Amino acid sequence: MIKLKLTILFIILITVSGCTEFAMLMSGSSIAMSQNAYVKAYNGIDMLTIMETKKDIKKHIYDKVREHSKKER
Repeated sequence: MIKLKLTILFIILITVSGCTEFAMLMSGSSIAMSQNAYVKAYNGIDMLTIMETKKDIKKHIYDKVREHSKKER
């Protein structure tokens, strides 16, 4: 019984400590309600990217394209 309570407590603490990233994910358009394996993999990688860098994959691509276009001028 104590192990169950500790497990539930740890799950709650982990979830609460990641509220900011979770809220960003839920508010963004990166969550798709599809059962496609590729979409699930992309969303997982996008979630990790957002947690690590505070930007999603699309924003990283946009920044790189913008940087590259400025170099060509």
